[in-house]
Amino acid sequence: MRKIAARNRIRWTAACLTAAVTLSMAACGGEDGGDLNLVASQEENHRTVNLFSPMEKTDPHAENVARNAADKTIVMAEEKLGVTVGYITYTAENYEDKTYDEVALDRARNDMDDIYLLNPDVIQILGEEGKLRDLSGLACAENLRDVVKIANTVDGKLVAIPQEVVAYGLFINKDMFDRYSLELPETPEEFLECCRVFKENGVETPVGANRWWLETFVLAQAYADLYNGGNTQAEIAALNSGEAKHSDYLRPGFEFLREMIDCGYIDAQKAYVSEAIEGEREDFLAQKTPIVMAYWGAANTETAYGKTDFNMLVIGFPSSRGQMPVMPMTGYGVGIDAEHGEDAMAVLDEILSDDALRVYAETNRVISPSKNVEVDCVPALQPLNHRIQENVYVLGANAGMKMEQWGNICLVVRQLLSGATVDECMAEIDRLQEESLAK
Repeated sequence: MRKIAARNRIRWTAACLTAAVTLSMAACGGEDGGDLNLVASQEENHRTVNLFSPMEKTDPHAENVARNAADKTIVMAEEKLGVTVGYITYTAENYEDKTYDEVALDRARNDMDDIYLLNPDVIQILGEEGKLRDLSGLACAENLRDVVKIANTVDGKLVAIPQEVVAYGLFINKDMFDRYSLELPETPEEFLECCRVFKENGVETPVGANRWWLETFVLAQAYADLYNGGNTQAEIAALNSGEAKHSDYLRPGFEFLREMIDCGYIDAQKAYVSEAIEGEREDFLAQKTPIVMAYWGAANTETAYGKTDFNMLVIGFPSSRGQMPVMPMTGYGVGIDAEHGEDAMAVLDEILSDDALRVYAETNRVISPSKNVEVDCVPALQPLNHRIQENVYVLGANAGMKMEQWGNICLVVRQLLSGATVDECMAEIDRLQEESLAK
C-alpha cells in the first residue's frame, strides 16, 4: 500500500487504461475512506452483476444507448445474457486522499463487487493474494495475444483481460526532423544525436516531458533483450529469484535520462511538476518541441495530438533493438468470492469476445487484445503499429515479475528529475526488488 499511496498514479492511469474507458476520473475519495463518493446502480428485478470502475453510466437501464465503446460491449452482454451490469463508479472530487487503486484494492479484498477494472500494479497485488479468478478457461481467452497472457498471468493464472492493448511511443514532428535532415532514431545514441542537432539549431527543449512517462525510455532500453531475445522466461525467473538484479537492466536507461537532463534536452524542473500531456502539448503543437511521449489513443484524440498542423509520426522508443513500443497492461478481473461470480464470468466472456472487441476497437481505433481483431489505424500510428504486428515490444507491466515495474520505475525516475544520482536511483531499485522478494 505504501507504494500505491505514495505515487497517486491516477494521471498515468488515465492515459494508460484510457483512451476509451476514461480512467481520467480516477482520483480520490473522502478523508476517512468511508465517505467515498461511490455511486451504485442496482437492478431489482433481474440478475445483476456489479462492476467497479471509473466509468460513468448514469442510467444502467437504458437500452441501445451507449455513450462510449465500453458501454456498447456491456449492452451486448446484457442483451445476450439477460443480466444487468450495475456500475459502481468512482467519482470522487478530492484528489488528495484515497486513489482509485487504493479503493479498488479495498473493495476487491472485501468482496464488495463482482468485476473490477484494474491497473497493472493492482492486478499483480490481487493476483498474488489469490483474490482474482483464473480467466484462462473463458472462451475469449483462447483468442488473446500472447502479450496479454504474459502480462496478466500470476502464479500460472490469467487474472485479468483488457479491452484494449495500450502502447506508448514517441510522437515525432516529422517536418522538424526533415528540416535538419535527421533520420528517425533507432538507438539511444542516434536519439541523443538528434537532440544535439535540435539544440544547436535553437530548439530550447527537444523533448517535452511530464512527471509520469519518462520511464518509457528506461523500460525500452532495459528490457528490449529480455522480451525479444528468446530467453524471456529464464531471465524473469532469475529476476524473481534474486539471482539477477533489475538495477543491472535499468542502469543504462537511467544514465541515458541523466545525459538528456544534463544536456538540457529535457527540462527536468518542468517535467517534475507537469501532468501528462498538459505540460508538453502546447509546445509540441506550436512546433517548439519536436518530440513528446504518449499513448496510442492520443493520436486519435483532438484534445491530445489527434489534430496537428504538421506531419506527425508515432515511433517506438530507442533501444539496442531499434524502435521499441512499450506496453503496460490493464484489465478486467473477477473477484475470487464474487457474489455473482458465474454471471460475472459470463459477462466478461461476452464483452471480451471477438464480436464485442471488434465493436470496441472500431469505435476507439485501438489495438485489440484479440489476435483475431485488427483495425486500421491512423497514418501517424503506422510505424508503431508495424513493430507491434511484428511482435516487437517491451512490457511496461508484467504481473509475472515480483517487482512491479511501471509505478516503481516512475517514482525512481522522479527522484532522478529532482537531483538524485544514477547510483542513488539504482540503490532504490535494489531496495524495491529486495522488498518484493521478501514478501
